[in-house]
Amino acid sequence: MKRSGKSGAPRRTARGAAVAAAVLLGGMIPGAQAAAGAQEIDANLAYTCDFPAGKYPVKVGITAKVAESVQAGRAIQPEDVAVEVVLPEGALTGPADSGPADSGPADSGSAASGSAASGPAASGAATVSAEMLLSTDVSQGDKHAKAEWAGATAEATPIPDKGDLTLRTSGAVPYVRPGASGDLSLKAARLSGVLTTRTAAGAPTEPRTIPLSCELDADQDSTLATVKVVGEGGPSTPTPSASDDWPEDGAGLRDPGVPEVGKKAAEEPAAADAPKCVGDATNDVEMVAYVTGYANVTKLKGANKFPLACSRIYTYPSVPPVIKPPYIHVYMTAAMVLDYQGKPQLPPTTGTFLTFGFMPTTATLEMTQIPPRTDTPDAPNVHVHTVTDLTTFTTKAVTTIDVKLVLRLRDVKVNGVPLDVGNNCRTERPFTLPLEGVGNVVGGVLDGYQLTAGGPLTGSVTIPPFQGCGVGEDLDSLFTASLSGVPGFVKQMQGAPCIASVSNGCTSDNQPSDIPKAER
Repeated sequence: MKRSGKSGAPRRTARGAAVAAAVLLGGMIPGAQAAAGAQEIDANLAYTCDFPAGKYPVKVGITAKVAESVQAGRAIQPEDVAVEVVLPEGALTGPADSGPADSGPADSGSAASGSAASGPAASGAATVSAEMLLSTDVSQGDKHAKAEWAGATAEATPIPDKGDLTLRTSGAVPYVRPGASGDLSLKAARLSGVLTTRTAAGAPTEPRTIPLSCELDADQDSTLATVKVVGEGGPSTPTPSASDDWPEDGAGLRDPGVPEVGKKAAEEPAAADAPKCVGDATNDVEMVAYVTGYANVTKLKGANKFPLACSRIYTYPSVPPVIKPPYIHVYMTAAMVLDYQGKPQLPPTTGTFLTFGFMPTTATLEMTQIPPRTDTPDAPNVHVHTVTDLTTFTTKAVTTIDVKLVLRLRDVKVNGVPLDVGNNCRTERPFTLPLEGVGNVVGGVLDGYQLTAGGPLTGSVTIPPFQGCGVGEDLDSLFTASLSGVPGFVKQMQGAPCIASVSNGCTSDNQPSDIPKAER
């Protein structure tokens, strides 16, 4: 339930904590889909569990963090999930001759009412380990799915001579991806598990394991969290219907209204074309995020897809907010650098265009960035301006990113025939790709783009003339006529970034868990 793959606590310094706060607050104060927009789960529920000694009441505590709001189609990934199970005295070891001191079996007619010690105690059990499975009901309107939260104790827990036994478990948690707007509810349901006991010397007892089956006691609100989901057409507010009936495994999966439940987002396999994009857990100011999208070539009346790329974003502390009642203005800067195999560029991609208006031409396109400096706040290429209206509690953030690039062409073929353009066929000068993302928060729900949550970025770019093209003949005018000149529309999709220094939005090896899809 708690993110795995790390040993020890993440490195945090006072400066790092301050900068991380600036990152999250600088993008957009309310409604952020990163840590700033997480709601805390802290539920205490009563269960009745079957033990070999009989039925016993068990207290269960569930803690986690989950997003307050998401857009339809984006994954909801519970973080820092832990399930704490408190077993009353006698439940595990069997009752003493006089029965449990403070709490007894829920069913006095069960085997627990025997007068002699039974179960693992008779075999000298001294420690216990637990593997637990908490079923959660994921509902949206009248649609239900089941998500199972698995967890285990980190180490064996000593069995006390008297009093309650507390077992804290954590492990892998699946994501939930709603496909439509409307409140999505997470409710606790059945709890099951396996307890493994050993002697003080570490030897297994007989029996070695104890199965555990628990039902939620009646007359409880088992809601863990409600997440606002918005999509095209705005939010809707269906009333989730309480139900103890689980859909059969695989049932309803063809219904697009059923929320998708998958593997833990941090452990989802990356897209086949996802390049390596590892964040530095020791760098307090760095985020890494995947980006992809399309660029229109106006002359050719077509679009070329940008491949999935890694971007590194180095944030700088925000300047003090400017308060002009009823508005609060927050300003933030950062440096964004592309990273492909250690070089500041996009992964190479193949483009097809028509020379002379009719001749099909293919080429490998390499976009190399002229990167800004990342060791100083004096050369940012990312600017964020956030305005919060204190009268309506709405927020608007405008983010601009200027990427200075050089385009190089190689491996050119005209109508299938190789054309030698040399090793230096490129734009005669660098050009700037200006991108803008606008995000609005209304009622705590983000619509649009945010640096710490991702989303769409749009702009337009004009490609300069080409030079250095051709071996033995000048081909500059050929590519200039086909590609240069008229501005073309660009739309990039940025995924939610991984902030490795605080283990937010990352896989177990510190790569972004959110892989966006290109949209036109």
